[in-house]
Amino acid sequence: MTLTEILKSMWDIFTEYYIGAGLLWTGIGYTLLLSAIAVFFGAILGSLMAIGKRSRLAPLRFLITAVVEVLRGTPALLQLYVAYFIIPMLLKSAGMSPFACVAIALSLNSACASSEIIRSGIEAVDKGQTEAARALGLTGKTAMLKIVLPQAVKNILPALGNEFITIIKETSLASTFYVGELMTTYQTIRGITFNTIPTLFIIGIVYFVMTFSLSKILKVFERRMKRSA
Repeated sequence: MTLTEILKSMWDIFTEYYIGAGLLWTGIGYTLLLSAIAVFFGAILGSLMAIGKRSRLAPLRFLITAVVEVLRGTPALLQLYVAYFIIPMLLKSAGMSPFACVAIALSLNSACASSEIIRSGIEAVDKGQTEAARALGLTGKTAMLKIVLPQAVKNILPALGNEFITIIKETSLASTFYVGELMTTYQTIRGITFNTIPTLFIIGIVYFVMTFSLSKILKVFERRMKRSA
């Protein structure tokens, strides 16, 4: 195919299927929803893991470190397969949707990255802040919640925003289980039109626009946080 033919085919497919049939907005919606779920629950679980790694209980630290290393040392697609086949067996729920299984796997994957982000953000706060809080009679828990974490948030939020962008790209792996995100729409339209290259280019452009726009928004947000510091 010539460049002109590819561009014309891209435009025809985009207007007929992505806009006309609404598949574009469906794919974007599922992609953003899946990413938001993964980052939200990943941040919550990552926070607990980061705090647990600072615990005085050696078995707890060992367990969390082992989980993080295993999840960081294995491919995300492998984790999706494990979640897809194992979670319904463990929960005795044959009716669990592929979307839920993928969301759980991506949340666990995101939790590992988030735990390191949050741990680094906490450790970046001057230890003198904690010592001063303890000298004033605050407990370790209260010092963490009221003194350390509010200061660490400014270091954590921009990095979590970048994690959101990363997860958006990783949701493409979920197309293996046809959960409705962007790469699933690519497979659907390719099966209808048999036009692989133009359809791939459209999906690539959509992913780029999404991640590029979010990265610019994050930079603006980060600059505002630095000015307010």
